[in-house]
Amino acid sequence: MKALVLTKPHELVLQEVPEPEIQDHELLVEVKAAGICGSDVHGVTGTTGRRIPPLIMGHEAAGVVARTGSAVTRFSPGDRVTFDSTVYCNRCEHCLSGRINLCDNRQVLGVSCPEHRRDGAFAEYVAVPEHISFRIPDGMSFQEAAMVEPVSIAFHAVERAGLRLNESVAVMGCGIIGLFTVQAARLAGCGLLVAVDVKKENLELAGRLGAEVCLDARELEVAAEVRRLSGGKGVETCFEAVGLEKTVETAFACIRKGGTLVCIGLWDEQLRLPLRELVTKDADVLGSCASSGEFGACIDMIARGRVDVRSLMSKVVPLEEAPRWFEVLLEGKEPLFKVILEP
Repeated sequence: MKALVLTKPHELVLQEVPEPEIQDHELLVEVKAAGICGSDVHGVTGTTGRRIPPLIMGHEAAGVVARTGSAVTRFSPGDRVTFDSTVYCNRCEHCLSGRINLCDNRQVLGVSCPEHRRDGAFAEYVAVPEHISFRIPDGMSFQEAAMVEPVSIAFHAVERAGLRLNESVAVMGCGIIGLFTVQAARLAGCGLLVAVDVKKENLELAGRLGAEVCLDARELEVAAEVRRLSGGKGVETCFEAVGLEKTVETAFACIRKGGTLVCIGLWDEQLRLPLRELVTKDADVLGSCASSGEFGACIDMIARGRVDVRSLMSKVVPLEEAPRWFEVLLEGKEPLFKVILEP
């Protein structure tokens, strides 16, 4: 089969590789659409330590079941499916308590740090376990289904926050995950919803997707403006979807006493928080990792039109053109949200 292989940092090569072998409980899926994640773009550079060559990346995908393992009971060849990015074991204490994203034995599709290594979906075929796979409705395109994984990350973050009706919210960073978080917070019934970014096109889309106020961080002091908008108190929950120390500090400054900061972004390895303010605010700081059981609900919400994924699809291109589009995404000069590859 043909596959896009990361052979060394900054080098993606379309190669002929063996078809994946499937285990008894696995599906061989013919990939029809696979999204390029921001983590893939940064991973190509070799700086994150999570994409160690040689590797087939890709964890946001959908396709058709080509073959099933001998123990598979819920799927048959020809079924249209998407799948989670986390391959969890269903046996460890975290899986048994329902926190499958924290699985002690997890692998992550298209990620190759030593504890998570598994080839992904930038290929004609990918092998995935039955228990992380989901049928997609007939009316849902493969491109839409490839967006379920990032949608589920946003909804998991909102679940982690435990948003209450009419709670005030700020979303720091309006890339793909931030824009889905805007939609998830609105669907959860939040009140004031503020979106923050440095790109006009991101803020314009955040406004169309449900943000009540959109703030350009280059033009004003964000925390002061958020406090003004919230009656001088700050918001009850702030989602940080960038992962930089500076934006985390700003996000923390946006929350009120007793508020909650939810960290989704992963960029800087280390960051500082003002300990005295953290304690005296009696604030909650939460991490939000991947998703944990939201996948099926997200498929349903996309199918019902409750979540807009099409507005975030910038390009659909053949797998052969992937190296060029990775370069474009790395340069960051074009206003692109999601580029989807078709093997």
